[in-house]
Amino acid sequence: MRLSLNWLREFVDVGSDVDQIAHELTMLRLAIEAIDRPGADLSNVIVGEIKSIEPHPDADKLVVCTTDIGQGDPLQIVCGATNMSVGDKVPTAIDGATLAGGFKIKRRKMRGVESQGMMCAADELGI
Repeated sequence: MRLSLNWLREFVDVGSDVDQIAHELTMLRLAIEAIDRPGADLSNVIVGEIKSIEPHPDADKLVVCTTDIGQGDPLQIVCGATNMSVGDKVPTAIDGATLAGGFKIKRRKMRGVESQGMMCAADELGI
């Protein structure tokens, strides 16, 4: 059975040290198989706001987005997602980011258009 620490805290004051909580539960003869730490292996992922979405000039299933991350000029990001709109706030992996599973993000050209990062889906964030 999976147990959310946030849910448990609604009923019991358990403190904040997850490893200590797991130890105490183990001492009560409750088996702790794993502790999930979502986002622990992520770096350089920030919230970006989509400012524009244009069709990719050389790919039918890609779009070119301008995304404001609040740090200097907006980024140009090539993306295959179709479920976004101008004004959406999206998790954005910038150059040098690390995603779930150790996947590294860097600037690169996609079908001839530079992409300065990546807009992330839940699975890419390990959620």
